[in-house]
Amino acid sequence: MANRRQTRNQIRGPHSALTDFLASNNISAAQIQQDHSTRLRQFERRAAVERREVDLDDDDDDDDDEYQNPDESAADKKKRKRKEAVALAKIKKSKEFARRKAQGAGGSDDDDDIAREMMYKNSQPFAYQLENCETCGKRFTVTPYSKAGPHGGLLCAKCSKELADDNKKPKANRRGPRSGRRQKQSNLLDGLAQPGAPSLAEMCTKKVADNINDIEEFGDLPPQLLHRLSQILCKRRVLTSRTLNLFLRSELKFVDIYDAAKLETQDFEKIFAFMPNLFHVNLRFAGQMKDKVVEYLLDRNLKIKRLQLDATNLISDACWRQLFRKLGPQLESLKLSNLDCSLDDDTVEVMCRECTVLQRLKLKQCWKMGNRSLQAIADLESLQHLSLNFVQEVDNEILLNTISKVSPRLRTLSLEGLSTADDRLLDLIHLNCRALTKLRFSDNAVCSDRGFVSLFTGWSNPPLEFVDLSSTRDVDNSNPDGPVDAIGLASQGFVALMNHSGPGLQKLNIASCRHVSRSAFEEVFAVGKTYPKLEELDVSFHTVVDDYVVGWIFRCCPKLQKLVAFACFNLRDAQVPAGVALIGGLKAQDPIVLQGHHY
Repeated sequence: MANRRQTRNQIRGPHSALTDFLASNNISAAQIQQDHSTRLRQFERRAAVERREVDLDDDDDDDDDEYQNPDESAADKKKRKRKEAVALAKIKKSKEFARRKAQGAGGSDDDDDIAREMMYKNSQPFAYQLENCETCGKRFTVTPYSKAGPHGGLLCAKCSKELADDNKKPKANRRGPRSGRRQKQSNLLDGLAQPGAPSLAEMCTKKVADNINDIEEFGDLPPQLLHRLSQILCKRRVLTSRTLNLFLRSELKFVDIYDAAKLETQDFEKIFAFMPNLFHVNLRFAGQMKDKVVEYLLDRNLKIKRLQLDATNLISDACWRQLFRKLGPQLESLKLSNLDCSLDDDTVEVMCRECTVLQRLKLKQCWKMGNRSLQAIADLESLQHLSLNFVQEVDNEILLNTISKVSPRLRTLSLEGLSTADDRLLDLIHLNCRALTKLRFSDNAVCSDRGFVSLFTGWSNPPLEFVDLSSTRDVDNSNPDGPVDAIGLASQGFVALMNHSGPGLQKLNIASCRHVSRSAFEEVFAVGKTYPKLEELDVSFHTVVDDYVVGWIFRCCPKLQKLVAFACFNLRDAQVPAGVALIGGLKAQDPIVLQGHHY
């Protein structure tokens, strides 16, 4: 019992697996440390002897003995000499030895000197030994990663880093010449696929944009180049408060900023302060434009006649009304979009009452507009261009009344998202419109194909230049072929459209009009048919479009520059003529623009 109590009273610390292993095999950590220290001291003595030997005069071979380690026996000395001779002979056969010998002017008597110098320069002290840095003289501990200096010594960590930075060379470009695939794809999405190099003006403009942060002023750049620079910088999202100053010139009458998201409130005030002759103002994504900016604008008494603002949701309805009362009598063009917190029916009524000479009106995605706003637009007697995109659902009778009043004077008409519009609207356009050059009627699932046939058949309006009838189709996914009486633009309506406007058509968008059959495409783009002015065509989500149909499109449209064909799953290996941008298709990741000629 006493022995057991005595054992329990013994206090022992924790033991690791390694400690137990060393103890079980009679291995002592102290003995390991002692042996390591002994090896270090022996190596230090040997290294000291070798350094002294380097300083000896080669002619005094007999004097080597006085510098030898006194503990070294005659057998060890002979063995060391033999190893040294083998090492010297090996060095003399190396390319480095031949190179150093060629650089020197000595003869055969100097071979041993060169070889011995190379041998001792390559030998480094043992790891964890203390050594003096060759460059700064600082005492440091040698590690396996210590670097050699230019004269054979070792360098400390700081000097090694400085030497590595000085000797660093730029990495070789192993990728070869870059093809600029990303820029090419961006150009394709913009509809640019011209063969050859861009113009000198375009190259210089892009070079200026690449170095925009190093430019202090633009000087006397012409207005068209300033506008192009603004487009490039806004596309790259690099237009900031600093770069804005480059565009502020007092003699200019226009300002076009397509992405003002990085501008602050004082930047908008700066625009109207530095440009007193403004006639045209286009500010998009202007989220920080507030009431105080509009008030400052009105105090400046500017002669603005064209105003386009986008996403200016921090401007209140009261401030909008104040702006319309002050600038309304002089405004000729007004475009407002993406307003979800202001511009209600009362404000639109004030706008229509005060803007007496308004010729162009665009109201897109303004959430608070409703039937009263649509009714007030009918009182604009000078209107020639109308573009509406309502978020709220409007009454069909009010829509018909408004279009009947303004349509006889219209030259362009754009109606998007009018879900309640029916064939009566198409009949009204057919009867009243005589001078339209642009017609957009999209996102509708009520108007029938017969309505589109009636619109384009016997229409006294000249051939349209721009037509967008996208997403006019039946939306019943359980019946993909649609009803018997086709809803939206279908085969007969497409044929009637091309028979009426084909000779003068420049841009056509029939994306998602999924009830257009393959036979209709073959009839429209048949042998002998030519559409001499058509430059852009969008046939996305038409599964009947394949390589054969696209080939006939290229034949019938000699001036085609852009063909959009997203989700045309049968389009696989179309031969695209030079200068045409094919966007979409199953192989959109491959090089799209091929060398070729129009048939």
